[in-house]
Amino acid sequence: MFKIACYGVRENEVEFFNKLNKYDYDLTLYSEYLNHENVATAEGHDAVLLRGNCIADAQNLAKFEEYGIQYVFTRTVGFNHIDVEEAKRLGMKVARVPGYSPNAIAELSLTLGMTLLRNVQYTAHNTSINQDFRVTPRMFSREVRNCTVGVIGTGRIGLTEAKLFKGLGAKVLGYDVFQSEAAKEVVEFVELDDLLAQSDIVSLHVPLIKGENEGMINREFISKMKDDAILINTARGELQDNQAIIDAIKNNKLYGFAADVLPGESDVFFKKFDQANPVPRQDVLDLMNLYPRVLLTPHVGSNTDEALTNMIEISYDNFNDVLTKGSSENEL
Repeated sequence: MFKIACYGVRENEVEFFNKLNKYDYDLTLYSEYLNHENVATAEGHDAVLLRGNCIADAQNLAKFEEYGIQYVFTRTVGFNHIDVEEAKRLGMKVARVPGYSPNAIAELSLTLGMTLLRNVQYTAHNTSINQDFRVTPRMFSREVRNCTVGVIGTGRIGLTEAKLFKGLGAKVLGYDVFQSEAAKEVVEFVELDDLLAQSDIVSLHVPLIKGENEGMINREFISKMKDDAILINTARGELQDNQAIIDAIKNNKLYGFAADVLPGESDVFFKKFDQANPVPRQDVLDLMNLYPRVLLTPHVGSNTDEALTNMIEISYDNFNDVLTKGSSENEL
């Protein structure tokens, strides 16, 4: 029986891994993310199935070779946690999930944008935590149908979010180097500077391209944005310069900021901190201290029933394809 070590499996995901196992793989489900300390848990398996923030670098790949593991697959779209070239050099197959429910991340982006626009977190915090039921000036808000939303990156996820905002009555602008015909039916494509200058909410859905767009959300980017705009990043953390965002919030250039990602997020995400073991990064602490104008979620955009089902089913199909056909269309 084909044995797969699956890493980063959350408690609520166990049922999905088991019920979707139509090929009867022998699964070992680990809640921990693969790292240098626990790599030995992969021994005795034929393959590993990873998620983002697992570590499949040269060091761990060397261990896999020692254990006889030939398949290093990920159930994510991104694959920067795998040293693909080293895996190929070692003769291993690497595959990913090219896409999953676009609604999962699009709905989170919409929710974060609307939460900041309507000051939901601020209002709920005042009433529920501070027991203060007075209406303050900060509770005054705009209606989204009177707003312009700018979507940077109009692929499957960005286009889905654009449709959601347009359904609420917003004017939706788009920017993308590739302007699909489907997107043209929903958004008005403009140059990036024009989108930033006109949009009340700006939402990013672009891939991280190393050496090209790291830190694209910087001081210059923000300076081109409309005053009192809301910025949302559910794409990749490395796209943002945290300090530039912190300064923009403090200087009231930005009305609010929300992110489901952070640069170097493995330092913080999926860990519990307290007074004895505080968050180890000052930039993240500074963002946290700007709540409720800054909302951070720990990379939960794809944490939905539909997206999880897509990820697992496609991963299982990837394994079946390489075992029965010798290759998968989702190989890297």
